Amino acid sequence: MRAVLIVNPNATSTTPAGRDLLAHALESRVRLTVAHTDHRGHAIEIAEQANADGVDVIIVHGGDGTVNEVVNGLLGKPGGALPDPAVLPAVAVVPGGSANVFARALGISSDPTEATNQLIDLLGAHRAGDPWRRIGLMDCGERWAVFTAGMGVDGDVVAAVEAQRAKGRKVTAGRYIRIALREMLSNARSEPALTVHLPDREPVAGVHFAFVSNASPWTYANARPVWTNPDTTFETGLGLFAVNSMNVVANLLLVRRMLSKKAVITARHLLREDDLTWVRITAARPVSCQVDGDFLGLREEMTFTSAPHALAVVAPD
Repeated sequence: MRAVLIVNPNATSTTPAGRDLLAHALESRVRLTVAHTDHRGHAIEIAEQANADGVDVIIVHGGDGTVNEVVNGLLGKPGGALPDPAVLPAVAVVPGGSANVFARALGISSDPTEATNQLIDLLGAHRAGDPWRRIGLMDCGERWAVFTAGMGVDGDVVAAVEAQRAKGRKVTAGRYIRIALREMLSNARSEPALTVHLPDREPVAGVHFAFVSNASPWTYANARPVWTNPDTTFETGLGLFAVNSMNVVANLLLVRRMLSKKAVITARHLLREDDLTWVRITAARPVSCQVDGDFLGLREEMTFTSAPHALAVVAPD
């Protein structure tokens, strides 16, 4: 079995010692090549080359942004015929970022050492005959999303987080929450710009911000999951979470529900749907958009489409 280990040395929790331990554990089980990313988009290039070389597995040691690049490198730009997952390398993840939402949603431990042990066991099970797990992805028109996308305040938060990273500041869960609260408050008096379009329904106008999910939880606050659509998984359609009020008290109560262990996500000002084949969001003015925690820029329209069974992954069922 041939494998490429893609390491993002700038990811939040990636260390040389962890990388070396992972590589050493893999070398006796696969024919391993190690590649380090050194610029934005580099993981796309490495994944494209690995696919062209007929590699069996691509192992990502980095954060969600590196995973997103690998997936986009394998599948290419959305819009054409979707490649057969059976002829693409399977994707494995050993977490090395700050949130590691994709890995956790797959059932991979957030601890790199435990995740390495999981990976070794899963590779051995596949060699013994177990098939790779197949998961759905989200077609965002201009790129693929692995687990989430958002328009409105969500995009503003991601843009502000990226600005903090650009200044060399470590983005912890606490800093992320402070930024999110700041952006929520700064948008509290803004007029809603978004209209949500769903299959077989009239458009819903007056929306301030919207998340579209491909998995659950939506993100994590350290070890605590943050839920928007608990019934949305990699094996279902897309989940929508949209808010038509910026009332601070109402949204703080909603956040409390999102952090609850019971995860009963309801509110009068909330539009929430699961298992959707597509979601289109239009905006009266350009608004911020993010995909998998990566700031995409300002957009006036985005369409998100479910792509079932699009990717083979090395993960528990």
